[in-house]
Amino acid sequence: MEESGAISRRLVLKSIAGLAVASEGILTAQRAAATAAPARFPQPAVTASRSASRSASGPATRTVEQTLDVRFTDVDIPGYGPITTRTYNGAVPGPTLRLRAGDTLRLTHVNGLPPNPPFHHGDHNTPHHANSFNLHTHGMHVSPSGDADNVLREFAPLTEEDAALDAPEPQYTTTICVPADHPAGTYWYHPHLHGSTAEQIVGGMAGVIVVEGDIDEVPEIEAADDVVVCINELKLRDGEVPAFTSGSWVTGVPSVFTVNGAVNPAIRLRRGEVQRWRLVAATAFTALRLQLSADERYLTMHQIAQDGIGFAEPVARTAVVLAMGNRADVLVRGDEPGRYELRADGVDDPLMTVVVTEESVDPPMQLPAALPPGRPFLDEGEITGPDREVVLHVDPEVFDGAFPNAYRMLGSNATPPADPDGDLTRDTAYGRFDPEYVNHTLRLGDVERWTVRTDETVPSHGHPFHLHTNQFLVTHRNGEPLDPPVWHDTVGLAGGAPGDSVTFLVRYQDFTGIALAHCHQLHHEELGMMQIVEYVEP
Repeated sequence: MEESGAISRRLVLKSIAGLAVASEGILTAQRAAATAAPARFPQPAVTASRSASRSASGPATRTVEQTLDVRFTDVDIPGYGPITTRTYNGAVPGPTLRLRAGDTLRLTHVNGLPPNPPFHHGDHNTPHHANSFNLHTHGMHVSPSGDADNVLREFAPLTEEDAALDAPEPQYTTTICVPADHPAGTYWYHPHLHGSTAEQIVGGMAGVIVVEGDIDEVPEIEAADDVVVCINELKLRDGEVPAFTSGSWVTGVPSVFTVNGAVNPAIRLRRGEVQRWRLVAATAFTALRLQLSADERYLTMHQIAQDGIGFAEPVARTAVVLAMGNRADVLVRGDEPGRYELRADGVDDPLMTVVVTEESVDPPMQLPAALPPGRPFLDEGEITGPDREVVLHVDPEVFDGAFPNAYRMLGSNATPPADPDGDLTRDTAYGRFDPEYVNHTLRLGDVERWTVRTDETVPSHGHPFHLHTNQFLVTHRNGEPLDPPVWHDTVGLAGGAPGDSVTFLVRYQDFTGIALAHCHQLHHEELGMMQIVEYVEP
């Protein structure tokens, strides 16, 4: 698998003073060219920050306020047709939230879904409570506690008794204070209540978060159209999302891939025009190796960020690899006129079509030579804590019933077995998610080294690893050092002989509380491939 940050290490410390002195004449021409581009490509609704009143103790604060109303909605998917699914505010995807470092995000969640069944008779690591949810701001460095990015909360619907009494629909509040030094970049939000996450995300419950900042002020980027490309993977049968009732659900129900709520929408790009695409893999089960091609021709994607962290310079790619949950910001410039398709390996149909027109931009829009450094690297000399290992492992046919396989996270601090003296491959608890067991206690300020690997033998069986709250710096893949290393919050691991491994460094910063580390193949996470991490004061 390609690593998404093949940039020169020496450029991390390169001065960016020259970024602000681009020719005003060229910049004006580029802005005018971008403004004139036809706007035919679907974009989610946008909520942006606004200034609040100035307080006596400091400057005015900025807030983003949004109601996220969740209920079953009849939605028309252009290119597919009508579906009925759980949505944010009646649309797939939900609204894009645009904010800046230092802002406060205030969300009101309305649960208009039907009551859950009164009892769940299965293991907690099986699907349940499909009409309860919560909120995760995936990739953001914010508090995991209280009413912030706390995925242990439950936003439950009315009970059957309250619904019979016509009680008002329940509302819940999320308040997230974004740090003043938060990296500018592309993030996303989705529900994360254990037991209901997979079914809700494949119904389209997802939305994009844009943190604006220094990279957006680079003249060549500021001049480009800023385009959200949110790729959803929907599981649909007869226009509905069937309930997650068996382990064969993933392969037995076909996936429908949409971009901003449409099947294969078209975007126009003039020759010489540059657009900035925010690629979001809001997929539950499918990794995406993306290419822009027309017959034997390719449009180059110049990657400028991975998982919200900017590169030091654009990196030219013919393919961009996104595991489930990854994001990549790319600049795309119109070249030879024609129809190009954004395709993903293993997905039959194109995700979107790019029409490069004969009309040209004069002068052609330019790509930046350098970018603001997104985040300084960590060094192994900074390691203060213990090394940790995580092995993503599946034991088949452990359980009777509809969900026979045991999805485990083994290695350092694995969840203890129910029977330490028994056959661990048949154990019902070993290495599986236990909400009462803290697998990793992580002290603020520590820098630690983790090695995460999969022992899957089939290459297509992947386990993307996601750590909440703190981004991590991938330094090695399959034992080979990366030069330079790459910041991630989610990293893909393909199976094979041997399966993939990554080594990363991570510093635990700013926030205490309970968070999660898990496989972001959501079938696996839902069935137990997840651990508790607790960030504590030193």
